[in-house]
Amino acid sequence: MVFLEAEMSWNVLISPSQLDRKGLLLRKAIIVRLLEDVTNKRASKEHGYYIAVNQLKAISEGKVRELTGDVLFPITFTCITQKPMKGEILLGYVDRILKHGVFLKSGPTESIFMAEKSMSDYKYIGGENPMFMNDHSKLEKDTAVRFKVMGFRWMEADRQFQLLATIAGDFLGPL
Repeated sequence: MVFLEAEMSWNVLISPSQLDRKGLLLRKAIIVRLLEDVTNKRASKEHGYYIAVNQLKAISEGKVRELTGDVLFPITFTCITQKPMKGEILLGYVDRILKHGVFLKSGPTESIFMAEKSMSDYKYIGGENPMFMNDHSKLEKDTAVRFKVMGFRWMEADRQFQLLATIAGDFLGPL
């Protein structure tokens, strides 16, 4: 996947118990909360998967919420992200095998489907350990596979991308 560096603006909410007069613990509390928020959000349609917060650029003046006493700090930071692109060649691992195709995982992407028709000369072999097999290789659980991204879509409810993959092409397939 393509790694990108994105500059983002975010609001971080800090409880009154984490505030102190010197401000040193406040900066630490803002950074810790930002890291928690980025981890919990996981990904966005615009930026892709959040990999790492790179730099905290600015912390604006906080605004106190009257009912709770929490303080809302607008911040600006840069973040390394990873977003799938159509036509990209990736490495993944077989996660599940079904009669009509294979599900792969690659990095933070957990939902990659490769249909049986995109594996032209592979045949499904059922049983306790199902697999797809041809004259030279086989696809079974945990097999490393080099594949090409045919398309993708963002699933807002799951906060992840679903990819459609193929091994039709030169230098693609099980490793």
